[in-house]
Amino acid sequence: MRKDIDVVKILIIVLIGMFFPFLGSIILTFNMDITSVDTWFKIGSTFGYFLLIFAIELLLVMLYFTVSNKIYKKKLDEFKRK
Repeated sequence: MRKDIDVVKILIIVLIGMFFPFLGSIILTFNMDITSVDTWFKIGSTFGYFLLIFAIELLLVMLYFTVSNKIYKKKLDEFKRK
């Protein structure tokens, strides 16, 4: 259980670490006024879409490694029997 909590903490730190460069690049690229509430909604929704796409990519990578691990484990077990 402790291992899962550590992974969650690391992921939260990574998300926070990704947000600040993302925020700076969005503000500089589109010359946004950070005092406007509308700007913060745009930045928040853009970061939300970014996280959604990142999560889908992460799930696909995890699925690939899970499937390939099962396939190679099965092949390794067959090899050990011979």
